[in-house]
Amino acid sequence: MTNSAAPRRHLPTSPFKAAVPPTPKRFAVGDRVTHDEYGLGRVVGAEGAGEVAVLVDFGARVVRVSAPFAKLFLL
Repeated sequence: MTNSAAPRRHLPTSPFKAAVPPTPKRFAVGDRVTHDEYGLGRVVGAEGAGEVAVLVDFGARVVRVSAPFAKLFLL
């Protein structure tokens, strides 16, 4: 049996509540952030109002982190 990549759909007759989609992360220039690999940093640029990608200065390097920002967290 294989797992399907498609998300499960909620049936209207189901007694269970529908899963709430997570809110997308948004970052603004100047935000302090932490990354699982690079550590502490500051957002120095944002593409698409901070929803598509952000440029983060981690001191030793500037890294472009693109959505969905799984390893990037706002402090």
